[in-house]
Amino acid sequence: MTSQQQRAELHRRIWQIANDVRGSVDGWDFKQYVLGALFYRFISEHFAELFNDEQTDYTALSDDIITDEIKDDAIKTKGYFIYPSQLFANVAKNAHNNDNLNTQLKEIFTAIEASANGYPSEHDIKGLFADFDTTSNRLGNTVADKNKRLTAVLKGVSELDFGRFSENQIDLFGDAYEFLISNYAANAGKSGGEFFTPQSVSKLIAQLALYGQKTVNKIYDPACGSGSLLLQAKKHFDEHLIDEGFFGQEINHTTYNLARMNMFLHNVNYNNFHIELGDTLTEPKLGDDKPFDAIVSNPPYSIKWVGSDDPTLINDDRFAPAGVLAPKSKADFAFILHTLHYLTAKGRAAIVTFPGIFYRGGAEAKIRQYLIDNNFVESVIALAPNLFFGTSIAVNILVLSKSKHDNQTQFIDASDIFKKETNNNILTDEHINQI
Repeated sequence: MTSQQQRAELHRRIWQIANDVRGSVDGWDFKQYVLGALFYRFISEHFAELFNDEQTDYTALSDDIITDEIKDDAIKTKGYFIYPSQLFANVAKNAHNNDNLNTQLKEIFTAIEASANGYPSEHDIKGLFADFDTTSNRLGNTVADKNKRLTAVLKGVSELDFGRFSENQIDLFGDAYEFLISNYAANAGKSGGEFFTPQSVSKLIAQLALYGQKTVNKIYDPACGSGSLLLQAKKHFDEHLIDEGFFGQEINHTTYNLARMNMFLHNVNYNNFHIELGDTLTEPKLGDDKPFDAIVSNPPYSIKWVGSDDPTLINDDRFAPAGVLAPKSKADFAFILHTLHYLTAKGRAAIVTFPGIFYRGGAEAKIRQYLIDNNFVESVIALAPNLFFGTSIAVNILVLSKSKHDNQTQFIDASDIFKKETNNNILTDEHINQI
């Protein structure tokens, strides 16, 4: 079987498990359990790899042989600790006979998170399993019903064939996670589009932001969703060329957890990513950081924000230079000015935008004038319609730079460049290269 066939078969099986197991539970509500189980299996196997060799199988060891020193070293390396008895493989193996499965899983997840307390990884591990609620009535009304469904999820995920961990599993795990997220997003329609940028568009945005840069200090997404845009940059650009890693902020708590899991699943170690929770426009968490060489973003389109209701914002370093705030009913330019502020002198940003920002009047016209007068706009790319989940509107990509060599702005009409695929259009690699 070729790797492509293996991947397709894996994806088919995963989606089948997700649908078989959820029963009458809404797929959108149930996604946390399938994604959470996949993540639990990944970190278990990833952790066991630390100890496994010709003589040692970590899953077969007794918890009693773990010394404080072993535990301390492992947490410093991986960011967390999992005892042999807590590993996914051992819990899944005995799940069908375990009357306390739902409470045992809750205790294991609490223990994994608590293992990072007091270590540098605490912030990255804390609350990771918050959405994997093993006591929720979504799983069933009785403990027996809950356990039956949890057993089915664990069994389904345990039967997925990822091959040998050290050889190819990392890619397959991350890939499977992205596949699941994109399928959930596609099926959820509008709400799905809020946290996931389709892979083909992510690839284009990442390449635009990194174009011509040999190395970058770090990459930032101010509205990072599930982290898919940041991880596309990792795929496009060898990780060793990104000095300080991946930074993002996300307002939705569940999506924030998905993004952190997504980083781990793509083998980004805890000390190489910094994902924060909160409103980027009113409480930016990465303000103390030095600026970024590459920024990628697909912020929410034309959402409301506090704007002029907060008199301090007009003096905020991000918005003051334009002399005017984005309208309260449309935060698009607030995200754009925020992005510009965080860009280094040599950096580049690629932002997905709604067409309206290019022709609406009032404050938005003044901000456009500010961007043009200061020569920040490198190019505007009009994309084909129906590339995104939840909207058929044709969006644009705005490319910003602080180091243009001339005062020209390039306009690219790519509205005819796409391939139709089921309900959505996609961009192929050839299309991306063409743009």
